[in-house]
This record gives sequence, C-alpha cells and structure tokens, in this order.
Amino acid sequence: MSDASLIDELPGELMMWVLIISELLVFGAGLAAFMAVRLTDPAGFGEAQSHLYQTGAALNTVVLITSGYLAAQALALRDAAKRLHARAALIAAAALGVVFLIIKGVEYADKAAQGIGFDTHPFFMFYYLLTGFHAAHVAAGVAILALVAWRDLPRNIKAGAQFWHMVDLIWVLIFPVIYLLG
Repeated sequence: MSDASLIDELPGELMMWVLIISELLVFGAGLAAFMAVRLTDPAGFGEAQSHLYQTGAALNTVVLITSGYLAAQALALRDAAKRLHARAALIAAAALGVVFLIIKGVEYADKAAQGIGFDTHPFFMFYYLLTGFHAAHVAAGVAILALVAWRDLPRNIKAGAQFWHMVDLIWVLIFPVIYLLG
C-alpha cells in the first residue's frame, strides 16, 4: 500500500489531522514538563493539588465526553439525511462546551478568591497554562461547532467533529494528570 493511499484512507481532513497531531504534541510536552517538575517537589504539588475542584473537573469530563458523542451523532444523522437532527446535535454539543467553560470559570474564580495565581506555586503555573490553553480550544471548538451547524455539509461536520474529539482527548489526558495523580 502506498503512502498516498494511506492518507486517502484517513477519516476527515488531512490538515485537521496535522493540526490535531501538533496540538497533541504541544499538550503532551506541557504534561511531560508538569510531571518532570512534579518530581522535584511531590509534597508541594500534592498540597497545591488539594485546592482543586475535582468534582467539577469530573463533571467537566462527563460534559465533554457527552458533547463528543453528540458531535459524532451529528455526522451519522447528516449522512442519513436528518439534517435538522444533525444541526440540533451540533448545537447541543456546542452548548455543552459552554457548560464546560462555565464550570471552568467557576473553578478559576474560586482560585482567585483564595488568592491562588500563576506565581503561587509551580503546580498552579502548569495548572493555569494547561487548563487555560485547553479552555481556549474549547471556546474555539464551540465556535467551530456553531459554524458547522450553520454550514452543515458532511465534510464540515467531519472536520468539526475531528477538532472537538481532539479537545475531548486532551481533557481526558489533562484530567488525571492535573487533578488525580497523587
């Protein structure tokens, strides 16, 4: 099998795959750096981690996984010529992205009320950088899903769902490393 046929068999858009791989590398490097620095101060990182809202983060995990399911359903519905249902699934997925951002905003507000910032401890520098960069991707994904609901060609839905699944995957990596590893 030639390289060209392997690329042709990729689901979705090639450039979206290039974006996804580059984003996974960026987040992977950030998580690797977090783990390396954690080794230098496990007790300090553990104490800092105790200030996180694990229930909210777990809820956000369910929210993003559910929204990812809805984004995947949109493509299946669009292919089945159920255009209105596909659009509704995309809008619901985007709405859940907004729910994620609200929960994350409440968490950030709580940290600010406690006086916890970037410079409080290296843990929080990584926490804000990784979760904030991810939140920016969620916001972009919400906009993409809304645009795709408006311009609901199967190709657009595929690309939007690809991006949204990347956002899901990154959170599934961030959540245990930042919130759960002790």
